Amino acid sequence: MNKVDLENQTNLNLQYNSDGLLPAIVQDAETGEILMMAYVNKHAFSETIDSGYATFWSRSRNQLWKKGETSGNRMKITDILIDCDQDCILYKVEKTSGGACHTKNKAQKYRNSCFYRRIDFLKRNLAFIDE
Repeated sequence: MNKVDLENQTNLNLQYNSDGLLPAIVQDAETGEILMMAYVNKHAFSETIDSGYATFWSRSRNQLWKKGETSGNRMKITDILIDCDQDCILYKVEKTSGGACHTKNKAQKYRNSCFYRRIDFLKRNLAFIDE
């Protein structure tokens, strides 16, 4: 299939990479805040569709990862968007409890987003934005 056909079709034809993975950006459906980025394989994507909750593929553990299974920070899918090339997806979610990240801030609460550091261009270093 050529690029123009892929971009203009209404059929789902996800373009997984050579490892069988697809990047998935996760966004808070209410606020628009980007919460995290992870990967899905066909099994994780199918599980997300079937369950209605975000499920990913853990590259470090080499296994299916149901977000919130151990932390309780589950994410209910409200919408799934596919980019023009069908090689990246966006999950819009409602957090059922807690934060989105597996890390904790100084108050020992799960961070609201995995994007909790900002580059300070003047000092050329990273700064925490949630502490």
